[in-house]
Amino acid sequence: MADVIKNAFLAGLGLVSLTREKAEEFAKDLIKRGELTETEKPKFIKDLLEQSEKTKTEMEEKVEKAVDALLKKMNIPSRKEFEELKNKVEELTQLLNKKQEESEK
Repeated sequence: MADVIKNAFLAGLGLVSLTREKAEEFAKDLIKRGELTETEKPKFIKDLLEQSEKTKTEMEEKVEKAVDALLKKMNIPSRKEFEELKNKVEELTQLLNKKQEESEK
């Protein structure tokens, strides 16, 4: 559920992925308008893609923290907490079964 919320939020911000193709289109538009030269284009695209990735990573971290805080506030266990509880139940079930088998002997 957290991944769905996170991806929807990031998609809404347009940060899911900036492709090289989109960056090149943007650079071409800037060149046509005279705001960028052909020699600046490769560095511009590289910088744009790096900044996009950095922003995406930062936003993912912020969204993940916000979703975790919301889940805690709603008293919903995280996947890790759920797995820990599941393992503990399995462990106790095995122990109980073992005790029952011993008492039947």
